[in-house]
Amino acid sequence: MSNRHLARTIALQSLYQWDFNGRQENDLPNIVGRNLKEFAPQFDDKGFIEQLVLGVIKNQPEIDGLIAKYAPEWPLEQITIVDRNVLRIGIQELKFDPEIPEKVAINEAIELAKTFGGESSGKFVNGVLGTIYKELGDKNPAADAKQTSA
Repeated sequence: MSNRHLARTIALQSLYQWDFNGRQENDLPNIVGRNLKEFAPQFDDKGFIEQLVLGVIKNQPEIDGLIAKYAPEWPLEQITIVDRNVLRIGIQELKFDPEIPEKVAINEAIELAKTFGGESSGKFVNGVLGTIYKELGDKNPAADAKQTSA
């Protein structure tokens, strides 16, 4: 398992626990610390996990708004906790992290959904994130301008 995939897995586990236990923001650092200690004590990219989790928390209102907009048949409270947090991670990376290529964000979210979600979670996450990607377009148009001018 790659470092980044492991980091996303720990972020998902932490966000799941946080969401399940009532979303107390001050609990999140403790949850992440416990999960790191238990599942990846030798992990060397803790900053990525923290950046991802804190980004989800910071942008949660906008992220949840995108989920509601692009999955209108599924009210946020009716989406399973796993799928909801996989989508939050995917949208965080897709929309707010210019370092992560869009297709990587989508593929990683699909893999998390397939591994930890239900039978149709991968398809659901793919559908929602794919629609968001098409609607939002490239998050880094400057890179495209460089490529077309080069």
